[in-house]
Amino acid sequence: MYAIIQTGGEQIRVSAGDKVCVEKIRGEVNSEIILDKVLMVSKDDKIVCGKPYIEGASVKAEIVEAGRMPKVLVFGPRPKKAHRKLRGHRQQYTTLKIKEIIGG
Repeated sequence: MYAIIQTGGEQIRVSAGDKVCVEKIRGEVNSEIILDKVLMVSKDDKIVCGKPYIEGASVKAEIVEAGRMPKVLVFGPRPKKAHRKLRGHRQQYTTLKIKEIIGG
């Protein structure tokens, strides 16, 4: 059994027991959250698709870790000028462990 959920602007395929890394979700480490934006659920040979979400379907997950990704450097020179700009960015993330898929 698997489901496709939407979180942080991404669509992710998850199954029970999977660990997934998504954009930051507010919550404490070791707390449970419920993701209710379920786009599709597949169980055995049956597939249920939502328009856009499936009503009554949800995914129960536990927050395992929260942190920041490695730094990405962005260098922006301007042509024909002595102008250079170096910027860095670290995206925040949350690691979730999928416990169960409900409904569908």
